[in-house]
Order: sequence, then structure tokens, then C-alpha cells
Amino acid sequence: MPVQRCDSYYNATINDETQYPRLESDVRVDVVIVGGGFTGVSTAVELAERGLKVAIVEANKIGWGATGRNGGQVTGSLSGDAAMVKQLKNKLGTEAENFIWDLRWRGHEIIKNRVNKYGIDCDLKFGHLHTAYKPKHMQEMQKTFDEGVRRGMGSELELLSKRDIPEFLDTPLYHGGLLNKRNMHLHSVNLCIGEARAAQSHGAMIFEDSAVLDICDGALPVVKTAHGSITANSVLIAGNAYHKLARNKLSGMLFPASLGNCATVKLTDEVAKAINPHDVAVYDSRFVLDYYRMTADNRLMFGGGTNYSGRDSKNVAQELRPAIERTFPRLKGVDIEFEWTGMAGIVVNRIPQLGKVSPNVFYCQGYSGHGVATSHIMGEIMANAIIGQLTEFDLFADMRQIRLPVGEWLGNQGMALGMMYYRMMENFR
Repeated sequence: MPVQRCDSYYNATINDETQYPRLESDVRVDVVIVGGGFTGVSTAVELAERGLKVAIVEANKIGWGATGRNGGQVTGSLSGDAAMVKQLKNKLGTEAENFIWDLRWRGHEIIKNRVNKYGIDCDLKFGHLHTAYKPKHMQEMQKTFDEGVRRGMGSELELLSKRDIPEFLDTPLYHGGLLNKRNMHLHSVNLCIGEARAAQSHGAMIFEDSAVLDICDGALPVVKTAHGSITANSVLIAGNAYHKLARNKLSGMLFPASLGNCATVKLTDEVAKAINPHDVAVYDSRFVLDYYRMTADNRLMFGGGTNYSGRDSKNVAQELRPAIERTFPRLKGVDIEFEWTGMAGIVVNRIPQLGKVSPNVFYCQGYSGHGVATSHIMGEIMANAIIGQLTEFDLFADMRQIRLPVGEWLGNQGMALGMMYYRMMENFR
């Protein structure tokens, strides 16, 4: 039976559905990538453009996992930034903060350039609003604004007061916000499929419905599926929360969290213009936040309420409806046409995890809910590492990660308890 995609807005509006073959032979390549999401596909584009023979092996469909289930926001909110700066100061000194600041925006440039170069139709739009849920949160907005201005982004940032919010959003919730014109939003699945086509145009081989059962280490590692194998010089494991490979090395490092999203029926032009007249993407300033944007066909796509237990929510629309109606009272009773969940890979200290499980088997994972931009940054870093340019890879591989000596279930319960604590502390923030 053919692999089915989830019932999401993205999958209902795919421009060009993929029909890649199942791996049914023995193949020899330079690099084999396990996982057909943003990390794997972006790395494949980088390597194929440089002339390497690349294969992607995907258990389901290109963009099937978290890549095709997120909110589609491309922002400079790099997960674990403070923890990264703290650790990098040992190696980079005062340049650590500059390195992380520049890293924030690299994904934007990679995506923009790739969309333009390959003519990828993915509804790419600019404009994002980080909203202050409480008056005190404006202090954080001010700090971010000041740093952006100091670093030359003054023309792209605007600090909004509470009285400015009605110009951008028809909501009673917020006490101000930070408008960022560099940040973007887009159709995630169409972007990933477009990038896969780009990799293929440079000779990359792509296999779907081909779950990897084992990776045999050696001078030339071998990736095995039920019906075939791929021998390569290097392997990249890029399945994030959707694989169980190399557990001797990777267990206890990353935990799945279920992200819920939904999309309403198409709204009239009048209603869409009224609730979000400048068509900006939005997320708020809470630890466990809501995020939303308008789609190209006038739907409100709305996500939030992360479930850190590792289990999917049973009724996403029912769980998100109160937040939608609280945010936009005029949408009370609006029909929700699509609802879906996706598993994000959560890291305890929020620092993306890059490393090796053996000399020529790499892994890259753990963006903690900030994956659209970060996956493209890491794709570039991983491609460089695979061809021997290890400077940035080593910075991440050498970072101290927290590995919990417990099983995944118990680890998820610990993560859930931790987030309950942060929700409680929200009252004092």
C-alpha cells in the first residue's frame, strides 16, 4: 500500500507530489543521507551542487515528518542561543556572540537564494511579529530591538506599543511587539519538495518508502533497507525524532514532543484583511507559545500547546480552538478544515546536536521547535563537514550535551514536568 501523508493543509496543497521509487537494489554513492526532511534534503542540495554522488533514503515521503507538520515560520529565534554562547566563549572568546548572531540569519539567506535559484513555488513571504503577552515582556522586546539596531538591522525592525497592535492584528491580547521584516513564512512541504527536485537535478538519487533497518559501520559503511542497500564513503543520519538508529550513541539525548497545528476553512478577503492586514507571521512571548499566520488561500494556520509527553494530541482542533477564539474573537465558531500533529526533537539544553557515531557516520538533530531555518543552517555545516571542512561542525560536536540515563518514556515525562514548571514560572516572568 502506498505511503500516505497526514491530513494537513500543506499536504492538501502540494504543487507537485513526489513519486520516488523504493530502494530495491544495491547502490554505491559518495554520501547516503537517512531522512528526507529539511536537514537531509538541504544537505543533499549542498553536496550535489558540489559534484558529489548523493542518495537520500526516506522511510515515508519527502517532507513527511516534522518538516511537513510545522508552522512554516522562518525566524532568527535560534534555539539554545544563550547556552551556545556560554560554551563557545571557551573557544571563540568575545567572538562567540557575533558567531551566534550571524548564525541566526544564515538559514534565511540559504532559503531565499535556493528559492530564487531553482524557482521553487512555496508561498514565500516576509514579515513576522513577536508579540508581548504581558507588559513585562516588552523589556525583552526592547533588548532584542536594541541589539538588532546596533548590528545594522534598524531598517528591518520596528518596536510596537500596545496601541500599535491593532494596525497589525485584530486581537485584544498583546501589549506590544517586535516587527521583523527579515523573518519569513512559507509552505514547508512545497519548499522541501522543491529542494529535493533541485538535488535531483544535480544527480542526487532519492528513494521513498525505504525505511532504514541498519547501518553497518566500516571503512565503507552500508545502509540497509528491507529490499536493498547503499554503500557510501559517508552516512548522515538526519531523521531527528522519527528514527531509532544508533541508539547506543544517541539514546537519552533527544526526546520527541508533539506539536499541534490546524488550519481553518478559507476566510473571505475582508475577514483575512481585518484580522491580519499586513499578512505577518506571529508567535507570542510565552515559554509555551501560540504561533500562527495566514496561508496563501486565506486560511488561518494556528499552532500551539506543545505536548511534551511524547504522545500525539487526540483532538488538535478542539485543543486549539479556545486559543484561536481568544486571539481573534471575530473567528468564534469558525470551521477548522485541517488538523495535524508532528514530532519535534527536543534537546534538554536546546543546543542542536551534531556529531559522529563512527568515523564516517554523522548525525544532526534536535532543533527544539525552531527547525525551518536551523535545519538549513545545519545542512550547510554538515555538507562542509562531510567534505572535510570541519571548523563549524567541531564547534557544535564539542559542545557539552545533557544525556539522560533513562528510557525515552521516562525522559519525556521529565520533559513534561519541566515544562509544567516553566508554565508556572510564567506567572512571575
